Amino acid sequence: MPALASHRKPRTRVRTTAPAVGLTTAALASVTLLSTQSAMAAPDPKPGVEDVQKKVDDLYRQAGTATQQYNQAKEASATQRAKVDALLNDVAKRADRLNDARRTLGTYAAAQYRSGSITPSATFFLADDPQSYFDQSQLMDRMTSRQQKAITDFRTQQAKASKKRAEAVRSLETLTTTQTTLRTSKQNVQKKLGEARTLLSKLTAEEKARLAAIERKKEAEARRKAQELAKQQAAAKAEAERKAEEAAKESGGGTGTGTGTGSDSSATTKAEKVLAFARAQLGKPYVWGATGPASYDCSGLTQAAWKSAGVDIPRTTWDQVKIGTRVATADLRPGDLVFFYDDISHVGIYKGDGMMIHAPKPGANVREESIYYMPIYGSVRPA
Repeated sequence: MPALASHRKPRTRVRTTAPAVGLTTAALASVTLLSTQSAMAAPDPKPGVEDVQKKVDDLYRQAGTATQQYNQAKEASATQRAKVDALLNDVAKRADRLNDARRTLGTYAAAQYRSGSITPSATFFLADDPQSYFDQSQLMDRMTSRQQKAITDFRTQQAKASKKRAEAVRSLETLTTTQTTLRTSKQNVQKKLGEARTLLSKLTAEEKARLAAIERKKEAEARRKAQELAKQQAAAKAEAERKAEEAAKESGGGTGTGTGTGSDSSATTKAEKVLAFARAQLGKPYVWGATGPASYDCSGLTQAAWKSAGVDIPRTTWDQVKIGTRVATADLRPGDLVFFYDDISHVGIYKGDGMMIHAPKPGANVREESIYYMPIYGSVRPA
């Protein structure tokens, strides 16, 4: 007997995956929310005081470099402006001489016109292409010597005036480029100083106190090194004097303490004048690009100090380091110039005992300080 068909409803299968999907979505949303909250709750850590100090010092050094670039461009601009002015004056004078020559030729042309004929000189002057006419030597033979001289003068003045005009144009183009460099350097200085001020303005009172303590520690270490150098130099001087006395006794010339070359005496006198000038500037503010008398930048002070002793030195640290005689740190004498950093962006005047007088940085005044406050590049004796 055939099996009967079943009339019961088939069981409906219940899907168990939907809740799993819902849970997964909720979990992802929770993770995203937590990640967002974590990001909001944990911003970039604030730089420590030591990091701020290093950054500020570096910005001031970069500003010092940009200041030297500004000084260099300013000096080049002034030099180029003087050259352009001289060229333009020369061009004006040559234009006058050219006009005089042209008037002389015009006089000859007018004279020939009145007499009813045109001379070769007038034809030459009025020709569309005077050069081709000039090349016709047989016509030159027909001119009087005075007419020939007038034409020669005209051609000479015309060529010289053209040459000077071209030179003036090139000089003006160079001046424009130099002035662009000047503006860029000025903007770089202002940018670096602005960044440094912004960093310092974000410090709390406590952080500023800690920064000041770090600065005092740095200064103390620099003074300690200066004192060590002073002792070494004093010992070296005493030893040199002892040997000089012994040598003098052996030669029967007395103690020898009062001897010295005229060159040494002159150098000492100049150094004394340099230091006297530098001391008189103590307390005046540092201003980038300044050369006195109310304020100075570092190389502006050194230039003015040596000028007071009758010695002209260049404007920038990069040029000042190339003059005179190179001197080892152990052999420094008062008046010598000490340069700092690998890019030679700072300079001070050695005063003895490991100390210098310098215009430090924006916000500071001309002051005495250990030469070990900054990394030394090298030293020179200008004269």
